[in-house]
Amino acid sequence: MGSQITVLGAGSWGSTLANVLFENGHEVLIWTRDEKQKEEINTDHTNERYLPHFKFPTELRATTDLEKAVATADLLVFVIPTKGMRELAKRVNSLLNREVTVVHASKGLEENTYKRISTLLSEEISSEYLKGLVTLSGPSHAEEVIAKDLTTITAASSDKKAAELVQSVFINDYFRVYTNTDIIGVEIGAALKNIIALGAGVIAGLGYGDNAKAGLVTRGLAEISRLGVKLGADPLTFMGLSGVGDLIVTCTSPHSRNWRAGYQIGQGKDVSSVINGMGMVVEGVSTTKAAYELAQTYGIEMPITEAIYQVVYNKADVKHVILNLMQREGKAE
Repeated sequence: MGSQITVLGAGSWGSTLANVLFENGHEVLIWTRDEKQKEEINTDHTNERYLPHFKFPTELRATTDLEKAVATADLLVFVIPTKGMRELAKRVNSLLNREVTVVHASKGLEENTYKRISTLLSEEISSEYLKGLVTLSGPSHAEEVIAKDLTTITAASSDKKAAELVQSVFINDYFRVYTNTDIIGVEIGAALKNIIALGAGVIAGLGYGDNAKAGLVTRGLAEISRLGVKLGADPLTFMGLSGVGDLIVTCTSPHSRNWRAGYQIGQGKDVSSVINGMGMVVEGVSTTKAAYELAQTYGIEMPITEAIYQVVYNKADVKHVILNLMQREGKAE
């Protein structure tokens, strides 16, 4: 018999993970704030805004009642934008009365505090209720997972048994899950790759080709590694799925909302109008600010991150910023 699992968040990724879990034989409930979305999932078995043309199994249900969503779950899977994570965790904690394993599948750093998501979850969910804390991350577009394209991903936790539990509930013949004990590196890689994806979109929007993209992704990985190691990550983690793997998928595909946002900016569109017109949160925008300020604090050289920061927050001219990157003083790799 499968586990009782609640997925908190009914966007494209939350809905997709709920479907994976349901197909794996678990009892799954999706929680959403949106009454209309709940009715659509329960009545039409669709989520057209996020997963057009896909039909969910009729037995997969949604609710807007958070108390009901939390009541009997063995696992709670948080899949909402980072900016709402702390508030939801506080609400969940007030409803818990027993131990649960907490998983999050979001990618970002908290605004202002710049804390990793697992850190803020551990701050808001009482240790007496927290059986295990795991992040699920890696190169994965919801649009492809829902179509059962082959996907590999990482379940990371400082608690190996918790990571193995999450691995066991998610893994199947098209969704392969590896474990990793370096939760710092996995979360930093997941968050910071969105900055580089913005940059990759900008490069494409400006009309540059594969040479420029390869250079950006490679030097972007170097930046992510430098900051990640400073924050306590294992440098080898960035050579894995949540490092170079996530960079490849996010920086090369129009499925990525960060890439799409960067592409429009590269074409000369106003940054604010691009972000407001996406219809979904572009995590790379707030993460750019977090990474830029962390780099300033720790004295870490992150020229690509700084360039994206200047474009997004100071409205710097995109072409001028790219030219400045290329005209930096020559140095050893």
